[in-house]
Amino acid sequence: MLRTIAAVALDGVAAFELGVICEVFGVDRTAQGFPPYEFALCSPGGRPVRCKSGYQIVPDHDLAPLADADVVAVPAMGHASNPPAGPLPVPAELTAALRAAAARNAWVVSVCSGAFVLGEAGLLDGRRCTTHWMYAADLAARYPTAKVDPDVLYVEDRPILTSAGTAAGIDACLHLVRQEQGSAVATALARRMVVPPHRDGGQAQYIETPVPVAAAAESLQPLLTWMQAHLAEELTVEALAARVHLAPRTFARRFRAETGATPHDWLVGQRVLLARTLLEETELGVEQIARRAGFGNAAALRHHFTRRLGTAPVAYRRRFCGQD
Repeated sequence: MLRTIAAVALDGVAAFELGVICEVFGVDRTAQGFPPYEFALCSPGGRPVRCKSGYQIVPDHDLAPLADADVVAVPAMGHASNPPAGPLPVPAELTAALRAAAARNAWVVSVCSGAFVLGEAGLLDGRRCTTHWMYAADLAARYPTAKVDPDVLYVEDRPILTSAGTAAGIDACLHLVRQEQGSAVATALARRMVVPPHRDGGQAQYIETPVPVAAAAESLQPLLTWMQAHLAEELTVEALAARVHLAPRTFARRFRAETGATPHDWLVGQRVLLARTLLEETELGVEQIARRAGFGNAAALRHHFTRRLGTAPVAYRRRFCGQD
């Protein structure tokens, strides 16, 4: 269920990260066929807050909408870049509301340093999580039982979803839409927002060469596009390297530098994404889907699908389509 979303703003809120949440969930796109969301921008007492950029934001709500929201989202807060000693200035009423939301299995989402607010509420204890790589060491030191991964774009440890800095918040929100409403909705929303439809959470935060700096270092994007159109084929590093006239080891280094993932991990992610789409939108059997997606057989599909998504292909199809 993904219908009601409550975003929380505190003093020092980062305008871009708050804007990410507002853009995904706070824009009415029902006229274009998208699902409706009831969106509430909240603050303690409904008071105005001053954002990190220096201007005020006036929310329409106090923290009451957090009590029954399907998603509670916390964007980046300015204090994380210079954390004070002792507890962070997070109101007790907010930490209580966040704990209550998690206890009833609502999604609790943080963008960038919003993870510190979740940490103050005790929601990161014993959980896998992430934040912007600049703040990861501080997060791990402040909340020593949290399992902080400083390298990834986002981490889902239900019902907690934490993301890295800035644009990674878009990836996390689209991931949430995909989890709850399917690949078709998430992909259409990404297209509407003019952003990549899917970046896997395990992709590295820091990509060494997102834009080639010289003609001698041409982008691998044409190859990535070709790979997406040929997922059913056997795609080895050696064969892919030969297509772009590189030695396999050089190709593997270039691939990770440009995409943030190894060729194998990137391929598995794309194949799982295709399998999800086929499960949602076709009546093909699991064995047929496995071949189309490039896994070869149903056992391999089940292994990778379950490892990535925590559920089996048949259960996933039943959830979205009511099919067996």
